[in-house]
Parts: sequence; structure tokens; C-alpha cells
Amino acid sequence: MHSIVPVILAGGGGTRLWPLSRGHYPKQFLKVEEEATLLQGTLLRLAVQKRWPEGFAAPLIVCNEEHRFLVGEQARQTGLPVGRILLEPLGRNTAPALTCAALVACGGSDADPVLLMMPADHLIADSAEFRAAIAVGAELAREGRVVTFGVVPTAPETGYGYIQVGGTLTATSPQAHLIQAFREKPDAATAERYVADGGFRWNSGIFMMRAQVWLQAMAEFQPAMLAACRDAVEEARTDGEFLRLAREAFEACPSNSIDYAVMEPLAASAPDRTGVVSLDAGWSDVGSWSSLWEVSSRGEDGNVLRGDVCAIDSRNSLVFAESRLVAAVGCEEMIIVETPDAVMVAPRSRAQDVKAIVDWLGHQGRDERLLHRRVFRPWGTYEGVDSGERFQVKRIMVKPGASLSLQMHHNRAEHWIVVKGTARVTRGKEAFLLSENQSTYIPLGETHRLENPGSIPLEIIEVQSGAYLGEDDIVRFEDKYQRV
Repeated sequence: MHSIVPVILAGGGGTRLWPLSRGHYPKQFLKVEEEATLLQGTLLRLAVQKRWPEGFAAPLIVCNEEHRFLVGEQARQTGLPVGRILLEPLGRNTAPALTCAALVACGGSDADPVLLMMPADHLIADSAEFRAAIAVGAELAREGRVVTFGVVPTAPETGYGYIQVGGTLTATSPQAHLIQAFREKPDAATAERYVADGGFRWNSGIFMMRAQVWLQAMAEFQPAMLAACRDAVEEARTDGEFLRLAREAFEACPSNSIDYAVMEPLAASAPDRTGVVSLDAGWSDVGSWSSLWEVSSRGEDGNVLRGDVCAIDSRNSLVFAESRLVAAVGCEEMIIVETPDAVMVAPRSRAQDVKAIVDWLGHQGRDERLLHRRVFRPWGTYEGVDSGERFQVKRIMVKPGASLSLQMHHNRAEHWIVVKGTARVTRGKEAFLLSENQSTYIPLGETHRLENPGSIPLEIIEVQSGAYLGEDDIVRFEDKYQRV
């Protein structure tokens, strides 16, 4: 029997969930609805009692190299074993990501596991129903079909592509069908007709197939893409738990989605090689704030409230407060999202237009498009507290056993005050320890390093002063995380 290898694609951007989702901290790493992040939820919904079910191998995760430590840390927090984490030097859409994962899963041999490709940024309310659908899909995949999962629509949604289902494939699984056709995102009238017809499903973007079947389909429909992916994997470099795909080869790879690259031409030319399994498990791609409101638990007034929120005479609204009290009076059908550095207000009907804010921030060169006030690094986090002319104050947390790079700055000096834990400081040729309430000074141009030798997180306040305080004023001499 072919084992099942989950392949989790964690490279999305999630711009329509700004300001919670940012370019350097996109939605798959956020706790949107559950206690777990969306990435962690993708892993956990497959597990049974914190273990992979029989017949499942440890998953492969594909992500952007900038997010490698976020992915590694969040995967570890689940307590589940994870296989290789493939690092893309840049985004090339879903078809190259799946192809590289298929090549790694085969390991350069004739191995032929079943791949279960899942985006890392979806919500699925009913994990048991999802696993039951996966079992149906696995049987079809073992027969040599390329399988997708079609969500039973609950409304005439215009934001999703649709799959028109054909005849049933097995008498024992009425939810398994041939694919009759893929349909682009429809207008409202067409979407209503699709839902009334009963023979259409939302395209979930979840796929299942044997690895060799996928590689054969790629050779048939996308030979240039397959060749570039082979080069990227063969020339890849191992870096601990990570596998860095070769940059030059991957940059040469055409960019395309699984649907356009393979599924649509395959369904058109050889529908008997495809299959679609109907999925009715409370699925959402969390593509906008309105879709999050639709799948969230709501009070009698229809509100979804998170954080320190006061909502008076307000209905059918979503209000998120991350760092302070947010009060709403008389709000109907509204979205209000507060983070430490931004507040976004929009009618729920305009939720898809949040992307226009992100575009505006990009044109203005604003950091709020990419970064939160709290910025995650492989060693911990830093958070802006205050800033003004020629000064900046940050709160820095260093994880136990972690260390910043050995570095220097051309334009700023730094004062460090330890507020929790123990710090090991390297300053020029000297090294010393600091405990709580002790401080030190790093002159401009001096080489230095901050380390946490203890067993609890180290927290310090850093006061920077100088003519230029940008993050690019860092010259690294040594770095355990192999950053430039």
C-alpha cells in the first residue's frame, strides 16, 4: 500500500486580512479562530491523539525561506514529528511547490507515496469529516487518479472557482465523482445558478495523487517546469531540518498554479484520470474578514468579538482588539480590526477591498505592509516601544539558548537594560554576564553580541541613539542562523 505523505504549502500572503496578516507574518502563522495557528491547525486536523494515523508519513512543508524559523517553531509546538521543510528562494505558485515536494518524497528512487497537498491557511471545522473525505480520496489516488476536493457550497459565493462534477466513480462512495469541468469565479447570477443546480462544488485547492502520477502529468503538460524543479531539488542544500532549493534553478522555473498547470488540461483531455471528492466539513479559505465572520461563532446579535471589546447596539459586525480597548456604538455590518500600530475599519460588504490598503502602503513605502510592531526573529522577538529624532526604544526577547549575530552598527550606539533573565554580552574583546536591573553600553562601531545562556526567556530594553536607526544598519560577522 502506498503511504500518505502530507504536503503543506505555507507560502501564501493573506493580504485581505491586513492589519493582522502582514507580508513578513502572513495569515498561516496567525491564531485566527482556534487556539492553534492556521498552520498548526492544518497539521493537527490530520492527527489522532497527537500522533500521525497508521499509513501516514511525517509531512513535508514548503515555505518561503524568510519564514523558515516561524514554520519550524510552530511545527515543533504541535508536538508532531515533521519531515523536511523545503525552502523556496522566491514564490513560484503552487505547481512548482508540489512538484519539488513530489521529487523529495520519491527520494530519487522509484518510491511512489500518495501526496496529500493542503494549503496551510485554511479553516476546517469538522476534522473527522475531513479525514473521512481524505480516506475516499486516498483510494482514488492509489488507482492512479489526480484527485481534488470540492466543497459543497453553502451560498452563491463569487470569490471561489467552481468544479462541475460528473458521474459517480464508486457505488460505495457517492461523494466521489469525475470532474466534468472547472469553472472560473462567476458573477452573482451564475453563482446562484450553480448552487441551485446542485452539481457544482467550490474549488478548495486541496489535492491528492501518487507522486509518480503527478510527475508523469507534469512531464506531459509542463516539461519545462518539471526540468527546473528537478534541477532545484538535485542542487538543493541541506541546512539542518531545512532543504534549500537551488536559487538559480528555481528562479528559472515558470510560475503557475496546480489548477492551470495540470488539473484543467488533464480534466479536459483525460477526465477518467481525475476525480473530485465532495467535502462538507465547514471549510473556509479565510480569504477575507467577511469569510472569517461567516465561519466564526457569533452571539445573538451576530457579532464576532475578540479581545478587549465593548460593542453597544452593534450587530453582525466583527471587532478584533489586539492591544487596547475598542468600543463600537451603533455599528451594523462592520469590520473593525485593531493592532498596536494600525486600525482598519470597513463595511463587511467591502472586505475584499482591504487589499487596496496594502497596495497603498506599498506605494507609500510604509513598513506596516510587511511588519507588525512585534517582529519575529529566529532568536526571539523585538518590539518597538517609542521613537523620536535620533532615538528608538525596543523591547527584546531572546529565547533560552539563543543568540543574536556578532555584529556592529555604523550609525548608532545602544544601551541595554536587563529586565528579566540573564544576558551574556560580547563587547569588543570582552565578554560578561548581566542579571536583572543591570545594564551596559555598546558604543557606535563596536562589535557585539547578545546571548541567553539561561533556561527562561531573556528580556531587555534597548535604547538606540544615532543619526540613522534603520534595521539595515547591521554588519554581521558571525550568525548561527546563516543570515547574510
